[in-house]
Amino acid sequence: MQYIQQEKLHVIRETILQRKEELAENKREDLATSHNIYTELTTFRFDLLTTYADSLLMEKGEVNEVVQQWGNSMASLLVNHGLPLNLALEEISYYRDVIGEIIKEEAKNNDFSLDAFYQIISHFNTIVDNAVLFVSKSYVKDYSEKMRYAQYAIDELSVPVVRMTEEIGIIPLVGDLDTERAQYLMESALEKGNQYKLKWLIIDLSAVPIIDTMVANQLFKVIAGLQLLGIEVVISGIRPEIAQTMVSLGIKVEEIKSFSSLHQAVQYTNSFTESLM
Repeated sequence: MQYIQQEKLHVIRETILQRKEELAENKREDLATSHNIYTELTTFRFDLLTTYADSLLMEKGEVNEVVQQWGNSMASLLVNHGLPLNLALEEISYYRDVIGEIIKEEAKNNDFSLDAFYQIISHFNTIVDNAVLFVSKSYVKDYSEKMRYAQYAIDELSVPVVRMTEEIGIIPLVGDLDTERAQYLMESALEKGNQYKLKWLIIDLSAVPIIDTMVANQLFKVIAGLQLLGIEVVISGIRPEIAQTMVSLGIKVEEIKSFSSLHQAVQYTNSFTESLM
């Protein structure tokens, strides 16, 4: 901003800061009414209003850094509390209008030239646009990261390696087994099998409705990997349609011990380990 406007900008800045608590309280009451929820955003409102006020005196690069910092903090708050992005966007939009009015009133009261008024309002609108951009980008990033961790936890729970005895483990698979979940199955089975020092691992497919060719291929890569670790694999719950997929892949079913029920598989592995004692 040009030097000649600095005094005028200081006037606007001080007006915004003096009215900060009033403006924040007005928005808090409006939010509580329109959303019927209590969301403590007062600190972030104060920070936003202070940022807006101070940014009027800053150059573009410095403004971006300050606004981005606010956007990152606001996005983290929303994501951590499970709140929607539109709450932040409403805050930003609300203060665009309110502070726009303050700028207009100060321009009238202090006889700003048309050029001076245009430069100030244009600069302020750029600040607000950047606030929208930064909080949106940060929210998407934080939300995606949170979903990624949540999905990891879900995957881990959906492919549990249950230790039945010191030497025998079971993976009771439930639901659709797609290629992504099959990949996680491989990672989990190899990691837990080695960690638990298992000698036997039962993969139960009783609750898996269907397995396509790609997933069946991945499944038997899991079995091959476990065998390389010295872990014997038993499959239970194979239905005719799954067996047909295995045959179509050219997999030698006779080389893999399988049972129609989990009970039979457990009985088999138990008797085998007991015979070694």
